[in-house]
Amino acid sequence: MLAGGALAGFGSISWWLIHEAKVSRLDAKLEALLSRPHPPREDILQSYLPSFEQLLPQELGTGKETPIALLVRERDGKTLYQSELWSADFNLNGLWPSQPKFLPSQFHRRDRQRPPNTPGISQPPLDRLFPLEPPLDRPPPHPKLVTQRTKTGTWRIGAIAFHESQIAIAVSLQGIDREMAIIRDVFLISIPIVLLIITTSAWVLSYGALRPIRELVVAIRQVTVKGLDQRVPIAATDTEFVELIQVFNQMLERLERSFKQASRFSGDAAHELKTPIAILQGELERTLQKAEPGSKLQQNLSNLLDEVSRLSGIVRKLLLLSLADAGKMNLHQVEVNLSEILAEMVEDMELLAPHLQVIAEITPRLKVKGDHDLLTQVLQNLFSNAIKYNLPEGWMRINARQQGKTVLVTISNSSPEIPTSDRDRIFDRFYRGDPARTRKVEGTGLGLSLAKEITIAHNGKLTLDSTPPNQTSFTLSLPVRAIRNS
Repeated sequence: MLAGGALAGFGSISWWLIHEAKVSRLDAKLEALLSRPHPPREDILQSYLPSFEQLLPQELGTGKETPIALLVRERDGKTLYQSELWSADFNLNGLWPSQPKFLPSQFHRRDRQRPPNTPGISQPPLDRLFPLEPPLDRPPPHPKLVTQRTKTGTWRIGAIAFHESQIAIAVSLQGIDREMAIIRDVFLISIPIVLLIITTSAWVLSYGALRPIRELVVAIRQVTVKGLDQRVPIAATDTEFVELIQVFNQMLERLERSFKQASRFSGDAAHELKTPIAILQGELERTLQKAEPGSKLQQNLSNLLDEVSRLSGIVRKLLLLSLADAGKMNLHQVEVNLSEILAEMVEDMELLAPHLQVIAEITPRLKVKGDHDLLTQVLQNLFSNAIKYNLPEGWMRINARQQGKTVLVTISNSSPEIPTSDRDRIFDRFYRGDPARTRKVEGTGLGLSLAKEITIAHNGKLTLDSTPPNQTSFTLSLPVRAIRNS
């Protein structure tokens, strides 16, 4: 845009300067021609002016095809000579100022050389061609020039007033206009070509200059769990970007080190907790068997065993999440029939939530390739979430279908309205929303986050849908065949 504006401005100014230069050159020739002494007497003009008019194209350098008009008249307004091309539309007001009258004693005869012989023009005697003129202390007359537009075109008119006669010459500017039209066409063709060359050159230069930025963009896109070891090469990089790339590589190195430490800590902690929790659970079960039935000790041991089981589930989920963060979640890839899994879960709903109205619309033989146990856990988490946060006499709807090469499972349920702030963070780990709504609901805040990580590992997507008030809906999208290698 800048280059185009500059070229357009340059072309416009150049066109105007060329036009003004041509008009100025014509003005200079008009001034020189009008300032030349001419025969003042009528008897001499009759033979002088027709031949003088014929020489005007040669004197002005316009060519014979350019229309030129001549008008000569006396000071009292009597027309001495008028060309056929002279138009009544020409306005000469103000071009012939009034000249002071001089007494005969004030006139003198200037010593002038005889002008060169002009072919076809008879030369009058010197006394008659150069008669008495005003005093020398009076300034000589100066031509006036003006441009006028008439029905016949644009004309440049020059006029001069001597002490005995007035002369006006009108030259058509159509020749200059034709030349300027050619120059304009040249500009209209050349400027886009030059602009195209500039644009192409600028694009090539900028493409090469921004190559390090594109490498940074590619490296940033690869910054995932498995891409933290990516580095941008510096060997072939321009010196202007070396420091930027070095800082970016150092940032990737710090991120990789910190992530590995966090992932290793969570994985090690979850793994180390599995053994003592398993031992504790076994001891509680053995002690519970020895306790007196119906006693307070048996009740306390039963509550402790429930909490230990809950803690064991948390540790198992944390271990799976740490493996997902590290990109090491092992998937046992088999053909999974989601329709059968959903049908079994719908049957179990009669025992788990008999108070809910369940509506199932499941397309038969919905098959995907993935880990059977992990996908079952995703669906169980969604069913469990729909039961926990449902209304007392609510409903639940399961819709499973295939759309193109994607299997869609939508689980909707009646529920209290979820605030916008909770919707944005509903997949965060250990986030359970408003405590006033969730304090009576069992859970750890890891179910949805784990379900999302498992879905991502299967190249799928788990989303919270936009629904009317008092309704919640999750949609699980899984590809029919493709699965990410882990």
